[in-house]
Amino acid sequence: MRELTKGNPAKLIFIFTIPLLIGNIFQQFYNMVDMIIVGQTLGKNALAAVGSTGSLTFLIIGFAQGLTSGLSIITAQRFGAQDFRGVKRSFATGIIISFIVTAVLTIVSLVFLRPMLLLMQTPAEIIDQAQAFISVILAGIFAAMTFNLLSNIIRALGDSRTPLFFLVIAVIVNVLLDLIFILYFGMGVEGAGYATVIAQMVASLLCLIYIKKKIPLLQLHRKDFVWDKKELRKHLNIALPMAFQASIIAIGAIILQSALNSLGTDVVAAQAAAGRIDQFATQPMMSFGVTMATFTAQNYGAKEYGRILKGVKQCLIMSCGFSIAAGAVVILFGHYLVRLFVSTSEVKVFELSQIYFNVNGSMYWILAILFILRYTLQGLGQSKIPTIAGIMELLMRSFAAIFLTQLIGYTGAAAASPLAWIGSVVVLLYSYIKAMKSLKILEKEQQEKSNLAV
Repeated sequence: MRELTKGNPAKLIFIFTIPLLIGNIFQQFYNMVDMIIVGQTLGKNALAAVGSTGSLTFLIIGFAQGLTSGLSIITAQRFGAQDFRGVKRSFATGIIISFIVTAVLTIVSLVFLRPMLLLMQTPAEIIDQAQAFISVILAGIFAAMTFNLLSNIIRALGDSRTPLFFLVIAVIVNVLLDLIFILYFGMGVEGAGYATVIAQMVASLLCLIYIKKKIPLLQLHRKDFVWDKKELRKHLNIALPMAFQASIIAIGAIILQSALNSLGTDVVAAQAAAGRIDQFATQPMMSFGVTMATFTAQNYGAKEYGRILKGVKQCLIMSCGFSIAAGAVVILFGHYLVRLFVSTSEVKVFELSQIYFNVNGSMYWILAILFILRYTLQGLGQSKIPTIAGIMELLMRSFAAIFLTQLIGYTGAAAASPLAWIGSVVVLLYSYIKAMKSLKILEKEQQEKSNLAV
């Protein structure tokens, strides 16, 4: 466990972010491994089938990730305030909420899966493979929910390294099972789905063993699981808006995916390949953002308001620097990485991918600002404004999908994410400035009380 309430903020943020970044990259890696093996062994249609489910998967799994992130915010605040009994109550409440939400998500998503794929205009030649793959992923929501909850709770206590180790193991398991299920057993795209779910189960089990052996603070007993409406309400007030925010953004991605599906398999394959590379490139910005949620939550709980102000400024500088470098790399070298997914004979796919890289890579710096603002506000417990910002992202992505795609083709679709980032930052900026002013006032009041005490 690590307290982020003492020491140099920039150093602490950077040290905390590195394991997070490596972990996020590994998480993207074992997602990408599915795509590489599927694309190279099963062909372009199979690649398009798996890629076409990305936005739908994000709708469901993203809700789970947002929920568990929100639940851990209160845990981090209580840990920062040294309220250890409150940490236990928060963890137990998070488990209760996660269990209920998992059951509902699993049933609802599987029942409405086929209608959703049809609504998204999934091409007829890939819809059956798409359904086969995502059915397995959705049936395994419990594994994703468990790992996300446990890893977020461990990070809330300042430990970002341990979840990384478990994620590395999960990646190795996923790669091996991909090869075994697809190449040896010939299970097709379903094999990739089973490999992912089993890998998440392994990571979840490792988290449970670690908590039991190494973190007494998180070891719960039957008496800790109390149906406390006040506790449930407090956690849901932060967790649900964060969960809905992720799903709202995903709805925009689904609308965009529907527009892409109407443009043909080459476009779907290009978006799938370029999108995976893009997700790798944006991990530094996302990791800095997630770090700020924990850093802000712990320091807010400890009433170290000045540290939050200083940490935000330093993190913005670091994250924006990374974003500019990542954008340049993607624009200049991204097309070489597309070869991992499709044969070099697929010239059209490469041309479309480069359009995606040019449009998105040049705007990464805006995404860096977005992540810092969003997660800082969430760390302060302000989850409703980021949700409104998510609605703006939905509107901007929908505009690109419905209008720009019709006007300028795939370039319009590629512009969907940058437009969404700009719209979201515009919404967040006012609340962020207001929150920083409030922190300055609180810091000043603390200093005045301290001077009077002396």
